[in-house]
Amino acid sequence: MKKLLSSSLLAVFLIFGCTTSDQEIFEKAMGIHERVITLDTHVDINVDNFTEETNYTQRLNTQVDLPKMEEGGLDVVWLIVYTGQDTLSEEGYADAYENAISKFDAIHRLTEEIAPDQIELATTSEDVRRIIAEGKKVAMIGVENAYPVGEDLSRIEEFYNRGARYMSLTHNGHNQFGDSNTGEGDGEWKHDGLSDLGREAIAEMNRVGIMIDISHPAKTTNMQTMELSKAPVIASHSSARNVYNHSRNLSDDELLKLKENGGVVQTVAFRGYVDGEKHAAWQEASRTILEEEAEKIGLELLNWGDIREMDAAEREEYMEMYRTAQDNAEPRIEAEVNEIAPPVNVADFVDHIDYMVELIGIEHVGISSDFDGGGGVYNWMDASETFNVTHELVKRGYSEEEIEMLWSGNLLRVLDEVQAVAEEF
Repeated sequence: MKKLLSSSLLAVFLIFGCTTSDQEIFEKAMGIHERVITLDTHVDINVDNFTEETNYTQRLNTQVDLPKMEEGGLDVVWLIVYTGQDTLSEEGYADAYENAISKFDAIHRLTEEIAPDQIELATTSEDVRRIIAEGKKVAMIGVENAYPVGEDLSRIEEFYNRGARYMSLTHNGHNQFGDSNTGEGDGEWKHDGLSDLGREAIAEMNRVGIMIDISHPAKTTNMQTMELSKAPVIASHSSARNVYNHSRNLSDDELLKLKENGGVVQTVAFRGYVDGEKHAAWQEASRTILEEEAEKIGLELLNWGDIREMDAAEREEYMEMYRTAQDNAEPRIEAEVNEIAPPVNVADFVDHIDYMVELIGIEHVGISSDFDGGGGVYNWMDASETFNVTHELVKRGYSEEEIEMLWSGNLLRVLDEVQAVAEEF
C-alpha cells in the first residue's frame, strides 16, 4: 500500500512543480517512508467506533482509521485505554475499571472479530515485524492513567495479559500512585512525587514487563520513577519544555535523566504543547470564522462542559452540525487566517525533535501524534498525512537509519529491554 501512496503523492508533487533538489528530497523521503516501520505511540479511541456497524475499516470522522493509515503509510498505532481522573474511592476505581475494560474489549474486537485480516494486535517487537511482513497494520495497547488499577496491584498483570505494554501512573490530577503535572497550576501536591503505592506499582510494572509512561506525572514523580525503575521508561506523548514551556513537556533535567535511564521520549504533535502561543493566535483568528459559519446553519457554539451535559442523541446532532460548520469554515481559514496567523505545523513539531536529539541523542527520541485526543499539527492533522513528518526529517538531513530509529526503532528497543528485565524476575 505504501507504494501506491508514493506514486499518487509523487504525481501531485510533480504537478505543482518543484526544483530538482526538492524533487530529489521528496523521492528520497518517499523511499524511506516505504521502507521504515512508522509507529505512533498515542491514539485515543471511542468504543462507539469499534462496533460491527461503525469501525476503523470505514472512513470515519476520526483522525485515525484504516483507510487513513493506508493513505499515509502509518504502520503501527498504539490505541489508548484512557480513563479520566475521579475520586480516590472504591466507587471511583470500580467505574474506572469498567471503563478501561470496555476499551480493552473494543480493541480486541477490532483485531480479532471485525478486521483480523487488516489489523492485528502486537505485544512484542517480533509481533510488529511479523504482522507488517504479512501486509497488515498493527495495533498495540497503552494505558493512560493507572487510576483504574485502584489499590489492587494484581490488575497490572491483568492489564498486561489483556495486551497493555505501557501505562502511565497518573493523568491530569493526582491519584493513588503519585502527583500529576497539573499540580503546577495551583501549586497543590498530594504525595511530593510518588506515593508508597506508586513505588510498589513501579516494581510490579518492571516485574510483568509493562513500560512505564512518564508523560503526565509531575517532574518530581518522574524523577523518582526513573531513579527507581529497573527498566527503561518512555514518555508516550511529550515534547521539550525548553522549546515550549508547558507542564506536559519534559524539562532538560527529565530528558537527561531519561537518557541515563535508557528510555525514549515520543515527541508529541499537540499544537498547544508544540507552540501554545502560536496556536492560541491561530485559534482566536479562526474562531470568528467558525462562529460565522455556525450561525449560517443555525448552530450556537457551546463549551465542552455544556456538550457533556447533553444526552447521546443531542450530542450526536450537535457534533454533526459542528463538523458541518468546521468543513464550511476550513477553506476560509486557509485563505483568510493562515497567512496572518500561521498554524502550528510539522516544521514546528520537528523543532522539538531536533532539540531533544541534540540534547540527549537520537537513540532516545521518537514520534507520537495524540490523534483523536487533541493532537495534530498543520500537515499532520490525521494519519493520511503521516508522510509529511518523514519528508520534513529528510529535508533537515536525517538519514534513513536515523529516521527508522525515530519512527519505531527506539521505542521497540525499549520494549525489548523492558521485557528482558521482566524475564529476570
